[in-house]
Amino acid sequence: MGVVVLHGFGGSPATVRPLAEALVGAGYSVEVPRLPGHGTSVDDMVPTRFADWWAAAEQAYFRLAARCQDVVVAGCSMGGALAVRLAARHPEVAALVCVNPMARPVDPALTEMVGLMVDAGEVVTPAGSPDLADPDAHEPAYDAVPLAALVSLHRALDELQPDLGRVACPVLVMTSAQDHVVDPADSDHLAAQVAGPVERVTLHRSYHVATLDHDRDEVARRSVEFVRRVAMSAPPATGEG
Repeated sequence: MGVVVLHGFGGSPATVRPLAEALVGAGYSVEVPRLPGHGTSVDDMVPTRFADWWAAAEQAYFRLAARCQDVVVAGCSMGGALAVRLAARHPEVAALVCVNPMARPVDPALTEMVGLMVDAGEVVTPAGSPDLADPDAHEPAYDAVPLAALVSLHRALDELQPDLGRVACPVLVMTSAQDHVVDPADSDHLAAQVAGPVERVTLHRSYHVATLDHDRDEVARRSVEFVRRVAMSAPPATGEG
């Protein structure tokens, strides 16, 4: 069993490292791609678009599927949207794990406003501090948001809607009760739209970046338990001869 773990917009693999390490510790093969333009300098992210991040996520899935009979896809925030798309477009995906996923269309007025900023020649805008309840936690994320890249994400969330109903595998959705980046209603929307069975977990002590926050151990534990159950229910590998 393998697991692809995907970070969010403006973040890096460090955002999901505790989750990935827990899965590795449980004996699973794990791919944690650094999405194009992420984890270096915000200037590197400026020319990238959702299509670039999707291509990297799908390639990570292909690499893992080449060496594992069954693959689970997992993601936080935008990584959750990417994971949903993988589960929808690759029906052989064994299961889906989402932590505070982006899943609903963005308010068109907001997308229009950001588009006007881009048309006016603005390239980036300041980003807020990482949304963490734990004062000792730190997410190495960009301090600016590339605007054209953000518009591409908004459009991708619109395009994601028909994919939601195509997700037929088991789904684990973990949602922070307080999230100042992605409305918890996104998790409700995802859970209501997918075709597969859904398990919900509410995270009461964490904000958006729950993979690094007070509930990071709970996120890791629940994910490992979920993947283990999926692996136990998977049909055994068949050999030749």
